[in-house]
Amino acid sequence: MIKGFKEFITRGNAVDLAVGVVIGAAFGAVITSVVDGVINPIIAAIFGKPDLSHVLTWTLRDQGTPAVDDDAILSFGLVLNALLNFLLVALAIYFLVVVPLNALAARNAKEEAEEDAGPTEIELLTEIRDSLKK
Repeated sequence: MIKGFKEFITRGNAVDLAVGVVIGAAFGAVITSVVDGVINPIIAAIFGKPDLSHVLTWTLRDQGTPAVDDDAILSFGLVLNALLNFLLVALAIYFLVVVPLNALAARNAKEEAEEDAGPTEIELLTEIRDSLKK
């Protein structure tokens, strides 16, 4: 059982997944700081609210009761804020990780194809011609 677990952990997929989670968490922290330091001040200047979570928010309460802590709060801005964070993390991961890795993989595949291609048709015909001349 321990041997099987060791094989699972050392297999490439588990390691790749762990690296992906760590990189995702790091990008999440960076994007959160960009949203808090750059985007939220712009939103505050436009909407007069500190971030999108306070935009399009309504408090639903019974008409005859005073405001209490258990009032229902309907907040579309909170969903917009989460979507914005998600999109920014996805964009950062795509352009900073996926695109460079795909370009690297394509370049490696092209180099391998060139190495494995062997002689071209013209080179083969030239060899045949030269062999027939002898």
